[in-house]
Amino acid sequence: MRSLIDILDFSVEEIHALINTACDIIDNPKKYSEKCRGKKLATLFFEPSTRTRLSFESAMYELGGNVIGFSEANSSSAAKGESVSDTAKTISCYADIIAMRHPKEGAPLVAAKAASIPVINAGDGGHNHPTQTLADLLTIHREKGRFNNLTIGLCGDLKFGRTVHSLINALSRYKGIKFVLISPDELKLPSYVKHDVLDKNGIEYCENPSLEDAIGDLDILYMTRVQRERFFNEEDYLRLKDSYILEPSKLKNAKGDLSIMHPLPRVNEISVAIDDDPRACYFKQVLNGKYIRMALILKLLEEAEK
Repeated sequence: MRSLIDILDFSVEEIHALINTACDIIDNPKKYSEKCRGKKLATLFFEPSTRTRLSFESAMYELGGNVIGFSEANSSSAAKGESVSDTAKTISCYADIIAMRHPKEGAPLVAAKAASIPVINAGDGGHNHPTQTLADLLTIHREKGRFNNLTIGLCGDLKFGRTVHSLINALSRYKGIKFVLISPDELKLPSYVKHDVLDKNGIEYCENPSLEDAIGDLDILYMTRVQRERFFNEEDYLRLKDSYILEPSKLKNAKGDLSIMHPLPRVNEISVAIDDDPRACYFKQVLNGKYIRMALILKLLEEAEK
């Protein structure tokens, strides 16, 4: 039985196969409309979510399957003190596959070890968000047609941003990748990511506190919000939340084929005036997230049946 907890759980070849399946789903949706008939997805969301939870649910429905689950911890037995392990064992009796989001790092891994069905990590604290990374990779594939030889600017909260950490892990396996790390000092990329991923894999990177100075070199700009829920100190959040705001004037030196990405939700870090710019890709990411999760559900269910 196979689960997806970390993006590195899948080889480059397996990720490319998922992307190919997602592209086929986009081109031939009817072919997949009954693939999961009789199957149930359990969405166990111990933390608020709009896009991830609903994209998993819509993915399963469009595959002909059904969905059970909950959207907040207070509506589950976790409110009574039930462990993640016991929850996973219980849900294994009701469903065929689990998608779990949890505020504690490592919780989906605990669930995967206890469950007798596949578990998908839908985000665990500030640690990983592998299905968002799959959505990001599908978006890059569709916008750029390649994963090699790209300069990617990561802007905003690089310390707590689980989407950033997962994307760095995924892209570190390709040639000619360069990262430009754009953040205030307090929200820099953790040293363990620099050492264990970037340095270990010989990935070129630089740190630049200025978005305006960096933007002209970028093929992809990956914006993130400063996450209030990751801060222990409200004063620190208020001081840092407006560190980077992308407005049309800041794109004057950007490439004409720049791809502007964001895992969403945004607060004010991308002006709504950018939405109509052809370089804006963040709502495409949302749609791509549904297609790649459909491909992932199919893969894990097929492997579970072997």
